Amino acid sequence: MLAIGSGIKRLPVVLAALAVAGCGFQLAGSGRLPAAMQTTFLDSGEPYSEFYSSLSQALRRRGLDLVDSEDAAQAHLIISEDSSRQSVLSVSARNIPREYEVFYTVTFELRANGRALIEPEVLVARRNYTFDETQVLGKEREESQLRRALAEDLARQVVRRIEAAGGV
Repeated sequence: MLAIGSGIKRLPVVLAALAVAGCGFQLAGSGRLPAAMQTTFLDSGEPYSEFYSSLSQALRRRGLDLVDSEDAAQAHLIISEDSSRQSVLSVSARNIPREYEVFYTVTFELRANGRALIEPEVLVARRNYTFDETQVLGKEREESQLRRALAEDLARQVVRRIEAAGGV
């Protein structure tokens, strides 16, 4: 009796594993980048931004060689927009901001061997945070951490999009 009960308890786990395996699910970072990207020039007007740093680290972890000149590269990854801003979502009765929304916007395209692998695409990530004027320093750090997290998220999205284009 005990053996049957434990087998029934494991059945949902086994079925879930089979469903995930059957749907083509892959762990992040397990896809393939296009072979034409082995040497890539990462072109951005914001080479010191959180996004640029996150994207270059993600690409290097995937085995790409990021080169310093377009002439030495097989592929050209162009970041035409890399910007972050915030807007006020709500204010108190005394007209003091209470809640902000942080945006991070990236526009990118990928060219390799004289052809476009990815036409210009825009990605936007956003998060909200509350503001308390009695904790200004802590809230500034929270905003900075949110921007960094948004940049890392966008970098992962760009890498996944490049993986998807690799099969084209």
